[in-house]
Amino acid sequence: MKNLVKITLVAFLMLVFTSCSKDDDGGRPLPNDGTTIADFVASNEDYSSLAAALEATGLTATLDGETEYTVFAPNNTAFSAFLSDNGFANLSDVPVEVLTKILLNHVVTGVNTSGELSTGYITSLSVGDSAPENLSLFINTSSGVVVNGTSTVTQADILRDNGVIHAVNSVIGIPNVTTQALANPEFSILVDALIAASDSNINYVELLSGNAASPFTVFAPTNDAFASLLTVLGLNSLNDIPQELLQIVLNYHVIAGANVRAENLTNGQTATTFQGENITFDLTGGAKIIDATGAPSNIIVTNVQTNNGVVHAIDKVLLPQEAIDIVDPTITGLAMMTPDLSVLAEALQITGLDTVLNDRNAEFTVFAPTNAAFETFLNGASLNDIPVSALTQVILNHALTGIAFSTDLTTSYTTTLATFNNTENNLSLYINTDSGFTLNGISSVTTADILAANGVVHIVDAVIDLPTVVTFAVADPTFSNLVAALTRPDQPDYLGTLTTSVGTSPAPFTVFAPTNAAFSDLLVELGFGSLGDIPGPTLTATLNLHVIAEANVRAEDLVTGPVTTLGGVININAGNATITDANGRVSNIIVVNVQAANGVVHAIDKVILPEL
Repeated sequence: MKNLVKITLVAFLMLVFTSCSKDDDGGRPLPNDGTTIADFVASNEDYSSLAAALEATGLTATLDGETEYTVFAPNNTAFSAFLSDNGFANLSDVPVEVLTKILLNHVVTGVNTSGELSTGYITSLSVGDSAPENLSLFINTSSGVVVNGTSTVTQADILRDNGVIHAVNSVIGIPNVTTQALANPEFSILVDALIAASDSNINYVELLSGNAASPFTVFAPTNDAFASLLTVLGLNSLNDIPQELLQIVLNYHVIAGANVRAENLTNGQTATTFQGENITFDLTGGAKIIDATGAPSNIIVTNVQTNNGVVHAIDKVLLPQEAIDIVDPTITGLAMMTPDLSVLAEALQITGLDTVLNDRNAEFTVFAPTNAAFETFLNGASLNDIPVSALTQVILNHALTGIAFSTDLTTSYTTTLATFNNTENNLSLYINTDSGFTLNGISSVTTADILAANGVVHIVDAVIDLPTVVTFAVADPTFSNLVAALTRPDQPDYLGTLTTSVGTSPAPFTVFAPTNAAFSDLLVELGFGSLGDIPGPTLTATLNLHVIAEANVRAEDLVTGPVTTLGGVININAGNATITDANGRVSNIIVVNVQAANGVVHAIDKVILPEL
């Protein structure tokens, strides 16, 4: 008898030891006792309804094999409630194909213990009616484990040889679009909007729960997207939005009669929405939707598959032209509604310029840098690291008074709202439309002509920093010979000197900048073949004559008489805007007041020479 007890104890210890061994894949403990998921269900009286359902659908063999699964297992009470809620007298009244679909919606491929589950979407083995794709399950682990917002795990991590079982307190019904909207708390404002927009003519919850006009493709704005919309509109809640407007906006987020998954999208593809207007898909740099505002909304979660359609989460509420005509967002509103302009929106708030650009009684043109543009500009710093006064000037350097569409702009200088050294002199902006649309030679327009209630926005790929006199010399191809002369290896560090900030000697500067034609004429006049032929000392003396140090002399400040430059005296005639050098040669000032942050540039048509 003692030997029998000893043998039994040894066998028991060996069984325990074996059951704690690890599998080859995930290293999780498996029983390895020969019992499968199907065995557990069949041997547990509380799951007799589930066992009968598996037998009726032929799925017992599936869960009795070697393939690993995760099963959310409803008990008998859960099945009784399911039958009662759906008008079935007993399990045999449920059509086999319906029961099969429901059961497969409780099964996920692979082993997912409770510790491995996180809030998000996974796919079941069930396939819906709208597409040959597996249905999605929303797992919420914020408080326990809840599936699709209705079924709670009551006992987790029942490990079997071929997977894991999580006992749940209700049958997980086949999800529709409404199911997934209700399940995910990130869509709670969307659900509120669907309810608020419903009237006697249309019930959005019922529509998106059923099959009429299905399948649906729904682009679902997150709570943050709706919150941004309310801020832009200056409203406190959805109740403040007119119901007609809310219906227009919601309809614009639905494509009826199509189950459009992410893999079905192509760059530049358009689709007609339930509202009647088109949206456009832009797949460059990530999937985006372009609405009537022209500003992109990022698709941040894709392919939430339901029985009657598919849901994609987006980070900006889409607006059709019909809604824009009603809402008519300001430039500030567009920035706040566009995720890729969120840093600009923050900068507007920090500087107080959000109020300026929200003024519906004024008109502006704004070159709006993207978040990536700001990231490059900040170079690891934050907006709060920049003094507010300096940040204000940088932002103002992106704004023009009045409305200027891309077709209105030509290669030329204009003035921004930024100013020189706390004066009323606005900084200049050099626009080059020869090849694309560039600003000060550093920032390119990537999306033009986005309409706002008080102007137009052009999205740009780089922050337009406050320009120096060098900025304009480099940006404007008219001055390429001047730049070549300034940067000749045998010359002083002119570019370094001419980028000196105001407050540091010898800034500010007044620069008389000869055009390329002026340099060409000089070479002919002096008998040289190229700039390289001009002796170094002569070139230095010549260039110095074109710069007045420690003075920002605009055209209206010019006075007739001698003026001292870095290279000596020149004579200015303010009346006819000319400069006479020591040789009696006359240069005409042909462009005036190109205002930089550290000085001003005037273009001239003849190079000023020292006494020959």
